[in-house]
Amino acid sequence: MSAPLSCRACGAPLRHSFVDLGKTPLANSYLDPDRAGEAEAVYDLHARVCDACFLVQVEDVVPAEAIFTDYAYFSSYSESWVEHARRYALGMIGRFGLDGRSQVVEVASNDGYLLRHFVAAGIPVLGIEPAANVAAVARAQGVPTETVFFGRETARDLRDRGLAADLIAANNVLAHVPDINGFVAGIAALLKPAGVWTVEFPHLLNLIEQVQFDTIYHEHFSYLSLLAVESILERNGLRAFDVEELPTHGGSLRVFVGHRDGPHGPCPGLDAVRAREARAGLDRLETYAGFGERVRKVRDDLLGFLAGARREGRAVAAYGAAAKGNTLLNYCGIGTDDIRFVVDRSPHKQGRLLPGSHIPILPLEVVERERPDYLLILPWNLREEIAGAMAGIRGWGGRFVVAIPRLEVF
Repeated sequence: MSAPLSCRACGAPLRHSFVDLGKTPLANSYLDPDRAGEAEAVYDLHARVCDACFLVQVEDVVPAEAIFTDYAYFSSYSESWVEHARRYALGMIGRFGLDGRSQVVEVASNDGYLLRHFVAAGIPVLGIEPAANVAAVARAQGVPTETVFFGRETARDLRDRGLAADLIAANNVLAHVPDINGFVAGIAALLKPAGVWTVEFPHLLNLIEQVQFDTIYHEHFSYLSLLAVESILERNGLRAFDVEELPTHGGSLRVFVGHRDGPHGPCPGLDAVRAREARAGLDRLETYAGFGERVRKVRDDLLGFLAGARREGRAVAAYGAAAKGNTLLNYCGIGTDDIRFVVDRSPHKQGRLLPGSHIPILPLEVVERERPDYLLILPWNLREEIAGAMAGIRGWGGRFVVAIPRLEVF
């Protein structure tokens, strides 16, 4: 009999299911066409909630090194995300008085999409990016980047080399860390006494309210609320002092963090989000119950739509070879009989196949050539950006579709 699972944050036994999405391949394990006939590795994708600290999490069935050493996601291919990063850089420079004497570090710096804005302002930067292929792109653009996983040892090494940080940015990485306490302890070690860590993550409350189950995949080990994050911070000598609610990724939090005895006093945003989570009952197990039933409703509605399109002889394509789309497609059992192809801007994905579903990934111009009747937007958080960019489909009567939080044809 296997040992019971324990919470990666507080160590309590994990006894409560949040949603079981079955067995799926890794969401970013895109296939070359010549491997289409090979059996893919699949892993349980079962999210559970801790009844002690309320961290929602999946088991780390695959080592992080197997996922993030060679990575298919390049941040610069989303214009809205690059603009988000630019506004962030300008805001942090102004709020915290950063200049040429400051040190900015970004953990999971990807292709330099964010740090380049600090470089342009003459502020010293360092990126930490474990994916060698992505880090190479950042360095080519003038963003100093170390190819290493971040944790206690990396942080101590950087600090000993004189690279302690005035500002540490960590966007959408805390969820990707199996050893979440080791990661946060590393932040505490690298941060100067008056330094600030800003950490962004999709808000668990929005995941629940908007049925955003497709943001659950093996690469996301944790699903975060302010409640759970504050518990982790306290355990590692840090504290939150401000929170901003952001529209990114279907609704995110940006939490501002300093040392427990640091100079930053609490700001109104912190209490506002604490109160919102309390009203929603994120500190009660019953809030997490019934989510699986709502997920099944999304699946059934999408499958019903696709079956109707097949009966009517209408062609369906998809936009965005996004990880969240792969969770949706594989949980629903959707393949090439339902969706002929998916288009994506990234040349790193074009010419490959989606994991599990084996739907081919093609360039954007294929939509104009093939003229599908429906275009399913898989990264629904970018629906307005994508619908604007692909508005030409309306010329032949094409329509857009999203499945989350509910099926919508527009």
